[in-house]
Amino acid sequence: MGEENNMHLVNTVLNWSSGKDAALAYHLLKDGGKYHVSTLLTTLNVEHDRVFMHGLREQLLDMQAERMKLPINKVKLPPSPDDSLYKEAMKNVLTMLKKLGVTVAAFGDIFLEDLKLYREEQLSQAGMKATFPLWKMDTKELISIITEKGIEAIIVCVNERCLGKEYLGRKIDAAFLEGLPPDVDPCGENGEFHTFVYNAPYFSAPIRIKQGEIVYRNYATEGSTWDTGFYFLDILPA
Repeated sequence: MGEENNMHLVNTVLNWSSGKDAALAYHLLKDGGKYHVSTLLTTLNVEHDRVFMHGLREQLLDMQAERMKLPINKVKLPPSPDDSLYKEAMKNVLTMLKKLGVTVAAFGDIFLEDLKLYREEQLSQAGMKATFPLWKMDTKELISIITEKGIEAIIVCVNERCLGKEYLGRKIDAAFLEGLPPDVDPCGENGEFHTFVYNAPYFSAPIRIKQGEIVYRNYATEGSTWDTGFYFLDILPA
């Protein structure tokens, strides 16, 4: 019966970061009655087998997909891929997914216009469309929705210019929101922090985790102007 219902929905790939925004995007897509998320898509650092920017171990990414009962497509790239390499890798996986009947890609982006346009252009070249379930939603309200829906996440990466490493391991909840500096977006939409979801209503079971070491990484290159220093909390299966 469920499979028959899915036939009337738009076959969709969700760009899965392993964090709270992607998790809420999936929740909204799942309950929206228009899209059927048939697969996940994640980019990983091939050198360390970790999710880009989140620093999450591939093993934990697999555990999320397993609990969601969804296949996951992984695009493995070098630590600092240039734009042409990234575009080529994404084009290949999108072309493959299109042949399998996927026509829409979903993202957890909220208000970064340039990124939205970039994604739409990339998908257009693959003959696919984009959907952004969280687009232009108030980020403070989004945190409330995330907690109300039972999505549980902790901070696993912080930008050193925005938050101290003491925020690592903090659970995303009302207390976190109250203690957040006023210049930091509640959802970290400007790259201030990244999260890992260890439980959600659509997980078959919570992921039991333990905290490992804190690691500092600086990605500065000659002439770079963007924020390059990050603290990562290594999360391990318990």
